[in-house]
Amino acid sequence: MTTAVRTTPIPARLGVALVAAAVVNSLIALVVSALDAGGIAMGLQPAVFLPATVLGVALGTGGWFAVRRVAPRALPVVVPVVLALTWIPDLLLLGQGATLVNVVGLMAMHLVIAVSVVLALRPTVR
Repeated sequence: MTTAVRTTPIPARLGVALVAAAVVNSLIALVVSALDAGGIAMGLQPAVFLPATVLGVALGTGGWFAVRRVAPRALPVVVPVVLALTWIPDLLLLGQGATLVNVVGLMAMHLVIAVSVVLALRPTVR
């Protein structure tokens, strides 16, 4: 006898991941802005980070399915490598007037997006 396992559809999981990432990124932006009063607040405005969050979830989803199709066992390596690569532009902002607090906040936002995508799509890997 087999039992059917009900799983939440991928679009619903991604929707929850997107909302969760947007909420957490908003909180990060608020905390970083408070800690970095007087800083340039690069990328911490909702008009900047909310569309970037949507784009990050979309690109992360596309990347996840592309890697999963070609080499599913590579996901545990590819995800952290891609996350680290997204931090390079953040670090470069240090030379453009952003403070360390600002940059760490942006890096945390990228981590939030990566974690939300992985948690939403992990059930798709067998």
